[in-house]
Amino acid sequence: MSQVFSRIGRRRALQGTAAGVVVLGLLLWWLLPLGEDPPSGSITFSTGTTSGVYYEYGSRLRTELARDMPDLDVNLTTSNGSQENVERVATGTADFTIAAADAVETYERQHPGSAARLRGVARLYDDYVQLVVARGSDVRSVADLRGRTVATGLPRSGVRLIAERVLKAAGLDPAKDITAVARGIDTGPAQLKQGKIDAFFWSGGVPTAGLEKLADGYSFRFVPISPELVAKMHDQDDSTGYYRATNMPESAYPTIQNGSTVATIAVSNLLMTRTDVAPRLTEWLTRTVIKSRDGIGAHVHSAQLVDLRTAIYTDPLTLHEGARRYYRSVKP
Repeated sequence: MSQVFSRIGRRRALQGTAAGVVVLGLLLWWLLPLGEDPPSGSITFSTGTTSGVYYEYGSRLRTELARDMPDLDVNLTTSNGSQENVERVATGTADFTIAAADAVETYERQHPGSAARLRGVARLYDDYVQLVVARGSDVRSVADLRGRTVATGLPRSGVRLIAERVLKAAGLDPAKDITAVARGIDTGPAQLKQGKIDAFFWSGGVPTAGLEKLADGYSFRFVPISPELVAKMHDQDDSTGYYRATNMPESAYPTIQNGSTVATIAVSNLLMTRTDVAPRLTEWLTRTVIKSRDGIGAHVHSAQLVDLRTAIYTDPLTLHEGARRYYRSVKP
C-alpha cells in the first residue's frame, strides 16, 4: 500500500513540476519572446523639457530598453512638448514619442497627409493642467489673469495649446488681455519666484519634478479650472473633446495642497510611432513599456498608472501592428 501512495505522490509531484514549467514558460513569453533575438539598430525617442515628466519617463524607459534589447541604440532628444513631438514623428525626425491626445488630434486636423502615418503604441497616463500663482496672489480664477503677465508654455508645446484654450473659455484673448510669455516648466517656476511673471500654466503628470523643486522653499498655490470652463472648451473644436473635468489629487503636492484637491483638466498621453517602424521592434518596445511599469513607476509616479487593460485605447490613433501583436499575445 505504501508503494502505491509513493507512486501517486511521485506522479503528483511530476504533474506539479510540469504545471510549474508551463507557468514559467508563459511568464517568460510575457517578459521576452522565447527563441527570438532582440531587435537591434537605432531609434530616436523625442521626450520633452528636462524638468518635465516626458523627459524623466523617456530616460528611465531607455534604461529598461537597454536590458531587453542591448543592441538597440536609443537616442533621446528633448523638445518643447506634445505639438513638437507629434510633428517630429509624423515627419520622420523621431521614431517614438509621447504626446497628449488633444495635440495629436490637432495635428491630424491641420496635416492630414503626414498624420496618416501616425500610429499608437500605448495609452500611458493622464496630464493635469496646473495653473500656478504665488501664495499671496489675488488671482483666484482664470478670469483674474486679465492684465497679468502669464507664462503660457513654449511654442509648439502641449501646454501652449491648452493654456490658450483655457484663456479663451474664460473670455480672455491670449494676444490682448494678458501679457503672454514663452516659458515652460524649466524656467517658469524661477520666473514666478523672482516676481517676473504673475502666473504660469503647466500640463503634465503629477507630481512634476519642476514643481516639486519649486515647492521646496517657496509657497505657491493652484488656481482652479472649473468644470464650467471645461464645458466651454468642448465647444471650441473636436480636439477639445479629449479634455476631462477632474480634480488633481491632494497627494500630488502635499505641502502645497494641504489635503485639498484642485479642480482642473485631465488629458491622456499616448506613446506613438509611425507605420514604417518595424512591427517586431514595436512589439518588443510595447512589451518593455508594460512590464517596466512598476520599475519606472517607483521613480516616475505617473508611470504607475500604465495599465494593460487601458493601454490599447490610443484614440485618435490606430494601434501600430507591432503593438497589436503584443496585446493579442497577452490577451486572457
